[in-house]
Amino acid sequence: MSYELIATLMFSSMMLMLLTGQRVFGAIGFVAVVAALLLWGDRGGFDIGFSAAMKLMKWYPLLTLPMFIFMGYVLSESKIADDLYKMFHVWMGGLQGGLAIGTIGLMVLISAMNGLSVAGMAIGATIALPELLKRGYDKRMVTGVIQAGSSLGILVPPSVVLVLYSMIARQPVGQLWLAGVIPGLMMATMFIIYIAVRCWKNPSLGPTLSPEERDMPRAEKLRLLRAGLLPLGIFAVMMVPFVNGWTSLVESSAIGAIAAFLAAVFKGRMTRQVFENTLRNTLGITCMFMWIILAALAFGAVFDGLGAVKAIETLFTERLGLSPWVILILMQLTFILMGTFLDDTAMLVIVAPLYVPLVGALGFDLVWYGILYTITCQIAYMTPPFGYNLFLMRAMAPPEISIQDIYRSVLPFVLVMIGALVLVMVFPQLALWLPNTVYAK
Repeated sequence: MSYELIATLMFSSMMLMLLTGQRVFGAIGFVAVVAALLLWGDRGGFDIGFSAAMKLMKWYPLLTLPMFIFMGYVLSESKIADDLYKMFHVWMGGLQGGLAIGTIGLMVLISAMNGLSVAGMAIGATIALPELLKRGYDKRMVTGVIQAGSSLGILVPPSVVLVLYSMIARQPVGQLWLAGVIPGLMMATMFIIYIAVRCWKNPSLGPTLSPEERDMPRAEKLRLLRAGLLPLGIFAVMMVPFVNGWTSLVESSAIGAIAAFLAAVFKGRMTRQVFENTLRNTLGITCMFMWIILAALAFGAVFDGLGAVKAIETLFTERLGLSPWVILILMQLTFILMGTFLDDTAMLVIVAPLYVPLVGALGFDLVWYGILYTITCQIAYMTPPFGYNLFLMRAMAPPEISIQDIYRSVLPFVLVMIGALVLVMVFPQLALWLPNTVYAK
C-alpha cells in the first residue's frame, strides 16, 4: 500500500469518527496510535505516543496556558468585566453608535484577558446585548457586533489558539502573540469604522443615549473610568516587562494571573464560589487543550514518518504546477470550508501535520502564516450556514432575534475580515514588524 493511500485512509477515518460525534482529541489520537501500531508494530507504535507525551511535558512555554486561562476566568467570574461595560456605557453613550463601538472596545479588552472567543461571546451576549436592544439599537447590527468582536479572542494576545499553533508549528509563542497585536487592533479599528459610518448614514441603527442617562457627577464618571481601566492595567503589568525583555513569557503569564487574583481580592469579589468556579473552568479548559495537543503531536509524528508532506508538496508544485501563492490561497479556502462545521482547534490538528510543513517548504514565514490561519478561523466562525459563532449566538440571544437575523448580521463583518486577511497577506510586515522589533532586542 502506498504512503499516499495510507495518509488518505488516516484522514478519512478521522473525519468519519468526528462525524459520529467523537471527541476531537479521541478521534485524532486513536487514528494516530492505531496507524502507528499497524505500520511499525508494538515497539514503534507505542514509542510514537510516548515521545509525543514527553515532548508535551517538556515544553516549558505551555505553562502559560493555565496561567492566562486562570486570569481570564478570575476577571470574568468576579464581574470585573462588568465594570468595563459600565465605563464604555457612560463615556461613549453620547456618540452615534457609541455603545456598539464601546462593545468592540470591551471585546478587545476581554480578548486580552482571556484568549478564548467563547468567553467574549458569553460576556457580550449577557452584558452588552440586552443593554443595546433596550436602548433601541438595531438587532442585526448589535448581533453582528458581538459575534465579530468575540472572534478577536483568538487573535489578540494572549490567544490560546496561537499557543496550540506554536506547539504544532514549533514556533515561539511570544512571537506569535506579538504578531497578532497589530492585525488584531487593525481589525477592531476596521469594525469601529464600519459601525461609525453605518450609524452616521442611518442614525436609527445606533441612537445616542438620552441626556438623563449620561448626566452624572464628574467624580462618578472618573470612578467608573478607574474601575473599567483596571483590566487594562493588569494587561499592561503583565505585558510591559515581557516586551522590554525583563521577564520571560511564562513569568509574565504568572504576573498576569497573580495581578488578576489580587485585583479581585482588593475589590472584595474573590469569594469562595468565584475561586472554585475559576479553578474548575481553568482545569477543564487546560486539560482539553493538553489532550488535543498530545493527539496532534502523535498524528503529526505518523505523518512525518510516512513522508506524506513531501508527497503532497510534489503533487501541488510538480504534478499540478501550482504557484506557492495559489497553494496558500487554496489552503485558506479549505479552512473556511472546514470552519462551517469544526472549531479552530479541530481544524488545526486535522490539517496542521500537512499544511504547516508545506507552508515552510514553500518558503513562507510560519509566524506570519499563524496569523493568516487565525484570521481565516475568525472568518470561518462566522460563515453561514454552520459557523461556530452563529450557533453560540443562537443559544445566547433572546427569542426576538431569529437565526435569519443572525445570518444576515454577520455578512458585513465577514467582508471586513476578508479585507483584513488580504491586507495581512499583501503586507506581511503588519504581522511581522512587532515580533521582529521586540526580539531584535
